[in-house]
Amino acid sequence: MALHTPGMEEQHATLAALSSRYVNASSLPWQETNFPGIRIKVLMHDAETGLQTILTHMEAGAVLPDHEHTQVEQSWVLQGSLADHEGEATAGNFVWRPAGSRHTAHSPNGALILSFFLKPNHFY
Repeated sequence: MALHTPGMEEQHATLAALSSRYVNASSLPWQETNFPGIRIKVLMHDAETGLQTILTHMEAGAVLPDHEHTQVEQSWVLQGSLADHEGEATAGNFVWRPAGSRHTAHSPNGALILSFFLKPNHFY
């Protein structure tokens, strides 16, 4: 199966194909990204399609540089806020962007965000 949670392959290896995959997100390590002040935890990934569910931690002032959403992107802000030139999503709120949309995102006060991607972003 191409769907998996990085770091949990061993725990999930004995499960039947249609069994639920429970993920203890707090036990997954934060992964540094190429962008200062931004770390992620990949909760689910399909290497064949690019489908991903990601928990993102952004420090106050962190910037996700110019990128295009190659498919729809959905983000639920759990803590803090996520902003761009069109507005700001605050804690408890949701923002989605259509395929082809392009922007630079930043977090004025830091943020914890749960995001869903059908395909990875394209960074410029």
